[in-house]
Amino acid sequence: MNDITFFQRFENDIVAGRKTITLRDASESHFTAGQQLRVGRYEDDVYFCTIEVVSVTPVALDQLTDEHARQENMTLPELKEVIAEIYPGLNELYAIVFSLVYPK
Repeated sequence: MNDITFFQRFENDIVAGRKTITLRDASESHFTAGQQLRVGRYEDDVYFCTIEVVSVTPVALDQLTDEHARQENMTLPELKEVIAEIYPGLNELYAIVFSLVYPK
């Protein structure tokens, strides 16, 4: 069983280390620094890597910066568009910073 899932379109960026953050709603804000998570694809829940949580920090949609976007391997407008698609109308998010444990 996986602890967290990502859309399949993000798999390559995560495994390559280009995506090192995820923005989630309150239902996934319970992770803690140092916790290792099995990661699966959202579409089929197939495991593809293990990550370690570096930090979990609340962030408002209007506080997102170019640095958040860089960590997502996107531009800031792209990031805001993706968030609007996944979490329409949501303003309070949690930035989960992570590092890749396996595979490396």
